[in-house]
Amino acid sequence: MSDLARLDRFRRLLIRLQDDVLRALIAARKRRPREMARVAAQTAADTIYAIDRVTEEAIVAWFETHWPKAEPVEVVMEGIEGEALTFPLGTAVGATRWICILDPIDGTRGIMYDKRSAWSLAGLAPRPRGRRAPRLDDIVVAVMTELPTTKQGVADQLSAVRGQGLKAQRLDLAAGKRRSWRPQPSQARDFRHGFASIVKFFPAGKTRTAALEEALWAELLGRAGANQEAVFDDQYVSTGGQLFELIAGRDRMVADLRPIVLAAVGEPQALTCHPYDLCTGLLLQEAGGVLEAPLGGVVKAPLDTTSPVAWVGYANPVLARQVRPVLRRLLTELTAAGEGG
Repeated sequence: MSDLARLDRFRRLLIRLQDDVLRALIAARKRRPREMARVAAQTAADTIYAIDRVTEEAIVAWFETHWPKAEPVEVVMEGIEGEALTFPLGTAVGATRWICILDPIDGTRGIMYDKRSAWSLAGLAPRPRGRRAPRLDDIVVAVMTELPTTKQGVADQLSAVRGQGLKAQRLDLAAGKRRSWRPQPSQARDFRHGFASIVKFFPAGKTRTAALEEALWAELLGRAGANQEAVFDDQYVSTGGQLFELIAGRDRMVADLRPIVLAAVGEPQALTCHPYDLCTGLLLQEAGGVLEAPLGGVVKAPLDTTSPVAWVGYANPVLARQVRPVLRRLLTELTAAGEGG
């Protein structure tokens, strides 16, 4: 089997995994809909809700049954603490060939109240040789599947092998059928009258983030332009969902600057993006968009469940070139002001 065929096999396996996650979520929601928002645990990574436990159990069972034994893998996943989880069960971490980082439900807070779709996310990376820790930029296969609200009849699924372009399917949940479709990021040349957001979900750091956002658009559009040719803000509480909006052509930019802003204002960084949230960033790149660190370069976060991650996604390179120098200068000024007390 060629290397490309091997990676495509993994892509199809992860699609099957997320199909199982989707089925498990729909079944559990029908059985006990009122329990989904109950807090089940508090971990170093995030708050775990009852809805998360449903999908975690489905994932462990799937890997036990379906992952090829000749391709030992370490699974890194929100909600699993303590010893490493490897398949076949009991394999030494150093003996695994692959690392699969997962977020069973990204967007829990929206889906558990039936407000907006969540997403199941998975990224697969080969274990690096030597002692270097695996990172987000090592991911070579990515899959994300929509976990829809109760009134939806379809769910979208995106997948890719690095360098092979994006694949997209739309699932008919009632008929069990699939059809291909072709999402395309926006080809807009500017931000006027479009959606472009800087993340500010939670109270900590919100004032400072909003001030930076206002300064960014005032410089790019001018004060009058920022008022008259509005840039719209969409706080989708799901990193996977934000990536999807960029890929589908609905958003032109999303910037998650929480680790930088919170550090500058002296706030804890618990409620930030983590590597498992951004494990499908490859999909935006394969669709033709841009994903990078806010201060430059690729996002090199380790494949774990606790590291804070800052990132910026753009629908196309033209938009990235407009924002990049201004955003980096504003962030540098913010950081310097924080260090100065």
